[in-house]
Amino acid sequence: MSLELHDVYKTFRDNGPETPALAGVSFDVPTGDFAVLIGPSGSGKSTICNLITGLIRPDRGHVVVDGAVIDGVPGQVGYMPQRDLLLPWRTVLENVVLGPEIAGRSRAEALDRAREMLPIFGLERFANAYPAALSGGMRQRAALLRTFLLQRQTLVLDEPFGALDALTRRELQDWLLDVWARFRPTILFITHDVREAVLLADRVIVLTARPGRVHLQQTIALPRPRDDSSEAFTRTQIDLLRTLESLPRSV
Repeated sequence: MSLELHDVYKTFRDNGPETPALAGVSFDVPTGDFAVLIGPSGSGKSTICNLITGLIRPDRGHVVVDGAVIDGVPGQVGYMPQRDLLLPWRTVLENVVLGPEIAGRSRAEALDRAREMLPIFGLERFANAYPAALSGGMRQRAALLRTFLLQRQTLVLDEPFGALDALTRRELQDWLLDVWARFRPTILFITHDVREAVLLADRVIVLTARPGRVHLQQTIALPRPRDDSSEAFTRTQIDLLRTLESLPRSV
């Protein structure tokens, strides 16, 4: 399913001065593509997440999934935040079926599907383990499986690897690309890491500082799998870094 933002504006008003967060943001992620959203701190990345997931509504413009306007309608996309939010009193298997349970789907069917998916996510030996026994990387795999089991073809991943060490982060980046290639969901991935953006993306969307606007949409034409030590990769990374450094900062 495709994901589109059409001329989206959002201003926050909370018993004080107005804070404009987004000012006319437009972009699209075609069905099956992997797009990465980057920008300075305060550029509105979290606001875009909240708009797409239906937690808030745009003041103007629309959020569209597969041709349908979903402004303020939750549950239309799969969403994975930076924190895994696994419930400590539930096993891995019980955690990953939480979404389907809340959505009112058959628990038995969700458990059967989860058991089928556990090996793909490297969790087959941890089905009955509790979150406290898992590494950070394994917890993020479980959180992503929980997102997949919602059976949404559009996924929003909000800095899912931001808290991991460098080695684990790289392993999960490669693993995520393998999972994406296998199931081909439409992904919008948010990050502060330019190297991560170049490694993962079909296209990188660069936001300005607050109020956020789309400054640049750059197609990453590097072949997959990508070699982050190659001259072409380094040049692309440097170009994006220079673009970010040239942007004014929020005040």
